[in-house]
Amino acid sequence: MTVLSVRNLETFYGAIMALRGVSIDVKQGEIVTILGANGAGKTTLMKTIAGLMEPEKGSIEFNGNSISGHEPDRVVAEGVVLVPEGREVFPYLTIEENLRLGAHTRRDNYAEDLELVYSYFPILKERRKQSAGYLSGGQQQMLAIGRGLMARPALMMLDEPSLGLSPLLTQEIFDIISRLNAEQQVTMLLVEQNAHIALATAHTGYVLEMGRIVMGGSTEKLRASDDIQEFYLGRSEETERGQKRWKRRKTWR
Repeated sequence: MTVLSVRNLETFYGAIMALRGVSIDVKQGEIVTILGANGAGKTTLMKTIAGLMEPEKGSIEFNGNSISGHEPDRVVAEGVVLVPEGREVFPYLTIEENLRLGAHTRRDNYAEDLELVYSYFPILKERRKQSAGYLSGGQQQMLAIGRGLMARPALMMLDEPSLGLSPLLTQEIFDIISRLNAEQQVTMLLVEQNAHIALATAHTGYVLEMGRIVMGGSTEKLRASDDIQEFYLGRSEETERGQKRWKRRKTWR
């Protein structure tokens, strides 16, 4: 079942069109990744879905209901949560206070969810009374994901979760992302510049270039693409003389 359907989305920064007719689908239980270079429009897409930016044209439907142009708190209440680029934790609040803020739209008892977060991130439980500003980058990313889980999301959007992290910490974070998807059935939309780990983690994906979707499909299909291998996975092609072939045109097939 499709939980998120984005159709012909156009979003502007002033006079600059950042998204140019973007259409994507996210099915229940999937991890969907968006690949693209800096400035491609990935974060803009996330912010538009989350209600932080208003689209000029197009539609955003979640579970069959339009959320296009809704305020961010209403989008969260609908079940869509954004874990933003750069973590954006509250440094002067404790770890537990940060987590409880993630449940601010809920009116039920969320004690079990707090323990669930601690079960996935034991270091947060150990340091729950400490200020979040004293956490390392990797621990702050864990806190940001945990805070998102506290809203009990039907769709979690993760914007560059590996940003600034070591390869070891990146693998740890993505192992937890995979576990949350498999064990808690959290549907995810993932923006990640590390194409290797994104394609290894996700089920399907899209390539966003200059505000347009230029390719989409299963991650197996994307990994098999010559363009993906050369421009995102770092495979260099060589001519018969052993010299790298420069400036090959992308075909996105």
